[in-house]
Amino acid sequence: MKGYTMIRKYTPSRREKPESWLHQYWRRLDKSLIFAAILCSGCSILLLFSIWQNGISDAVGASYYRTQLFSCLLGIVCVGALSLIDYHKIAKLWFIYAPIALVLTCLCFTALGQRREGADDQAWLKIGSFQFQPSEVLKLAFILTFATHLSKDEENMNKPLHMLLLIVHGMIPTGLIALQGDYGTAIVFAVIFLGMLFTARISWKYVLALLITIPAALFAAWNFILGDTHKQRILVLLHPGTDPENLEYQQDRGLEALSNGKIFGVGLFSGEDAYVSVPEIHNDFMFAQVGQALGFVGAIAVVLVLAFLCLKVLYDGYRAKDSLGLFLCAGVFAMLFIHCVMNIGMVLKVAPVIGVPLPFISAGGTATVSMYVALGLVVSIYSQSKRKNRHR
Repeated sequence: MKGYTMIRKYTPSRREKPESWLHQYWRRLDKSLIFAAILCSGCSILLLFSIWQNGISDAVGASYYRTQLFSCLLGIVCVGALSLIDYHKIAKLWFIYAPIALVLTCLCFTALGQRREGADDQAWLKIGSFQFQPSEVLKLAFILTFATHLSKDEENMNKPLHMLLLIVHGMIPTGLIALQGDYGTAIVFAVIFLGMLFTARISWKYVLALLITIPAALFAAWNFILGDTHKQRILVLLHPGTDPENLEYQQDRGLEALSNGKIFGVGLFSGEDAYVSVPEIHNDFMFAQVGQALGFVGAIAVVLVLAFLCLKVLYDGYRAKDSLGLFLCAGVFAMLFIHCVMNIGMVLKVAPVIGVPLPFISAGGTATVSMYVALGLVVSIYSQSKRKNRHR
């Protein structure tokens, strides 16, 4: 009409329309990290199914690959749930999960504690038909509480009293696990502690003091802590073939299985006669089965995926929006890295057999779920950093 101006209703273009919640969630998800973990779990489930089908180990039944599949699915759900939660809120709940983790670990010293067949440590709890390893829960609790401690005390950490409190914080879980006889996991705790401490820029004076005390600590451990079996496992690495109790048998079989795969492996379903049987091949020596079934090419591929996982966690820590996120990623990186190095070192016979599983590859429900939970914390950190960058 004349004298009036038509008012056109404004409709935002496709680019201007606000993103849906699901789209925002997907965009902020660390998809490459999750995919790498699922790839490793898929390899683990397939190898466990292969071990059962081929009858390579009498100890491995159908329940192993099913448990691994269930643990993987549960772990993915945990990652999805944790990615929705701000890691600061998780860290603030330390007064709930830290005491629970400590109590569960201490229960291993009671009648509820179990010693698995062939193991030297009493590190398992059995409640009814359910069996799990509390040290896996304690690892997560320690990473969270120590990261919180460091972030709150970052400016004063190099003062003597503050450093003493940090050392006590690290010694409590490490000492508890060592008292169980699980020295492999105790080393993992020590590496996590040192990795996070160095990330927090510890003074060079403390680094020098640590280097000076290492020889004394090794002397004390050799003479007063390690048992004869543990000492023998170290000595056979230096002097192969001198073991009267044949403790190196497992590692010799592991190397034989690894070399049996040659370049491309003997395959997943070649029949029992095609494989070399190794004690605990489904657990501590799963990397030997990787090389045996998938060959040198498959073993290298697994190492590369695990290396990507470790480096991606480290990169996500570098991109974190605050020191708490950085320290959490440093702890998860240290845990993944030392597990990989110690486990592959056992199979290659350059490290003693100390019962440390290969992340996402070795059979074990508790270990698998705990690794996924650790990745869930990293994904939460990644998501929060992406959100921060979005609003810059």
